[in-house]
Amino acid sequence: MSMCTSTTMKGTAMLEDFFTRAVIAGIGLALVTGPLGCFIVWRRMAYFGDTMAHSALLGVALSLVLQVNMTLGVFIIAAAVAGALLLLQRRQTLSTDALLGILSHSALAIGLVVAFLSGIRVDLMGFLFGDILAVSVTDIVVIYLGGLVILAVLAAMWRPLLAATVNAEVAEAEGMRPEVTRIVFMLLLASVIAIAMKIVGVLLITALLIIPAATARRLSATPEQMALISAGIGALAVAGGLFGSLRFDTPSGPSIVVAALVLFLISIALPVHLWRARREA
Repeated sequence: MSMCTSTTMKGTAMLEDFFTRAVIAGIGLALVTGPLGCFIVWRRMAYFGDTMAHSALLGVALSLVLQVNMTLGVFIIAAAVAGALLLLQRRQTLSTDALLGILSHSALAIGLVVAFLSGIRVDLMGFLFGDILAVSVTDIVVIYLGGLVILAVLAAMWRPLLAATVNAEVAEAEGMRPEVTRIVFMLLLASVIAIAMKIVGVLLITALLIIPAATARRLSATPEQMALISAGIGALAVAGGLFGSLRFDTPSGPSIVVAALVLFLISIALPVHLWRARREA
């Protein structure tokens, strides 16, 4: 009887251990994706985020072939794709959405081809949809240290980024160099994708960036409020998705995004415009 009790207690402790790590890691990621996602929504760059996420698979494949750190490899490839987009936009041969479509699908296809030709076995489903329940203490340290750096840079660049988002011409006239702020923003986004890849997978990163920010937009009166509320909604979606995954035995990454979608639908159903008007008065 005592042996059974001991085994049960050990199993419960192990469950609580990895589940706690998952919650901590997911919330840390949400605190970063929330404010960044606001700029994606404001700038109407949802497809760009998707392109960056798809490029992560190419970064994974090259990292395995070259035997380099995977997070670093994903960041380099995502940054290279962002740089390619800037160069192609300057030539003005195609519209931005067409360029994003080319870069997105090309990076994803090249990554799959490289993974196949290398002969290295790749957990494709794991990289596409993530495995937040498998995060380690080291992963958590990377998420929070990297997140602090990203948020610090975002806070320092907040005013120029916001000005360039509202009106790039006015920002340039005031000496804010919107082109530089755009490059910085793309590098920050590449960093988040490199960190988030293992947590929610390359196909779900965009959703975690966009859905909480879109939800917060209906609940906010100022850009700063939207950034804070978006981070809170993302954290709530992570916790709700993980507990739902545990309760219903569903995949953790998609469950987080479903929880974020539920919060978005709730925000649509509620008459929040009245509450916003009251706050702005």
